Amino acid sequence: MRTTVKFLNRTTPPHVITLVLLAGLSALTMNIFLPSLPGMAKWFEVPYALMQLSVALYLALSAALQIVIGPISDRYGRRKVMLGSLILFLLATVGTLLSPNAETFLFFRMAQAVIAAGMVLSRAIVRDMVPDAEAASMIGYVTMGMSLVPMIGPAIGGFLDAAFGWQANFALLLLVGLGVTALVWADLGETATPKDTSFAATVRQYPGLLASRQFWGYCMAAAFSSGCFFAYLGGAPYVGTEVFALSSQEIGLLFALTAIGYLIGNFLAGRYSVRVGLNRMVLLGTLTTTAGLGVLTLLTLAGLSGPIVFFALTVPMGIGNGLALPNANAGILSVRPELAGTTSGLGGAIMIGGGAGLAALAGWLLGSGSSEMPLILLMLLSSLGSVTSILLVIRRARSLGLSP
Repeated sequence: MRTTVKFLNRTTPPHVITLVLLAGLSALTMNIFLPSLPGMAKWFEVPYALMQLSVALYLALSAALQIVIGPISDRYGRRKVMLGSLILFLLATVGTLLSPNAETFLFFRMAQAVIAAGMVLSRAIVRDMVPDAEAASMIGYVTMGMSLVPMIGPAIGGFLDAAFGWQANFALLLLVGLGVTALVWADLGETATPKDTSFAATVRQYPGLLASRQFWGYCMAAAFSSGCFFAYLGGAPYVGTEVFALSSQEIGLLFALTAIGYLIGNFLAGRYSVRVGLNRMVLLGTLTTTAGLGVLTLLTLAGLSGPIVFFALTVPMGIGNGLALPNANAGILSVRPELAGTTSGLGGAIMIGGGAGLAALAGWLLGSGSSEMPLILLMLLSSLGSVTSILLVIRRARSLGLSP
């Protein structure tokens, strides 16, 4: 049964706006500074590949943290863990602004990954609040609102970089982080019943989850689907600057195209997931992404690529991820709903960890003088992996006599 939600009341579950902003701060932290990466490499006088690690290392630590954030929130509650994570994020953001060299910046940039709690716990809180049938729909609406942030984030970051330098991006993160912390303090009522079990006992639930084919199927579908996007995050700034000779402002604006697609996909997921079903929506999303990347590959091979073609054909990737990820995440959470935090954390760790690997691989593939083709092929292979994963889930469901 639903609990009445009262905005800015710490005794009731949070308003959807709070969940959107929590997840949105995580997304903004990940991508606002991307147009600044080439300029930051010059500022710190280091190779682009080193600064690109600020994406890959951030994702890797996000994955590691999600493994522990979920169980800790099951043990101590969502509110305490979220507020603690936000305070640590604010301290890390101050560190990025005061960094005298690339190594110090990378240290504090990795520390910012604690804000991954916003992504993990927003999903877990949704699962606390609504039953299985509605979880994918609500996650879709939450991430639809969240997609507005990455849609405008790189564009804002590009203009801030051009006007004030890369530090302005992290100053904005600090201000937004302060605002979200105040909102969480005022609105985020506890939605989980803290369990009187040790952290070690909670972690012992992992083998059972990892033995589930259903859990792995949804996780890999989500990991490969989002992996396209993470590879794009790692490689697109280089492609825009070095291959297409675009400015940071232009790259920021073109990044918004993918987010527009994600917004459309999230809206469709929120509207139709309950009617169509989780598995079919994941399959539709992964096929949409694969089709767009297949067209991009063919046009590039034919010598017809350019900045408009490259960035415009990431719109289907955004739509596909918007359709697939809310439903794949709801599928992950359905495996053990009584351990929503733990399940969300472990599933998120697998998904983000795979993304970190692909982001790092994209940076490695795009060496001096490289074209955009290595990045496109990497994204296409990842998308094909997501199609294969959800087809295996559907096959497993049919073999058990369940609805596909």
